[in-house]
Amino acid sequence: MSPDQLKYSKTHEWVAIEDGIATIGITDFAVHLLTDLVFAELPLLGKTLVQGQPFGEVESVKAVSDLYAPISGEVIAKNERLTERRGHDGKTIPAELELLTTSPFAEGWMIKAKVSNPAELANLLDQSQYKSHCEASDH
Repeated sequence: MSPDQLKYSKTHEWVAIEDGIATIGITDFAVHLLTDLVFAELPLLGKTLVQGQPFGEVESVKAVSDLYAPISGEVIAKNERLTERRGHDGKTIPAELELLTTSPFAEGWMIKAKVSNPAELANLLDQSQYKSHCEASDH
């Protein structure tokens, strides 16, 4: 996904909408602020997201940060690669949190949700507004 086609929250989440489905992640700006990510907690499928409310968290060596829903909807998928899981052979597969750094707008997506209120997109920032927000704040 091209960052200039996304919408952004002031809490550093991004969203791309296609056919009523929102793909949600965190920005490279947020990842660089957090540094050294060690854990991600993503919601269960079926969870209802409410715009502006926490849906999960990421943990770095220095802090735990909530993830906030940029838009309301129902979680229909999560990026299993970002969480520790069991393979078909029963062995533990480690989380690939480096995807949040190396590919925050593509392979590092976090969740997908069926959008319940598309009008909420008006509450989000475009890329230039988000860049200005980041430059004006230290978080």
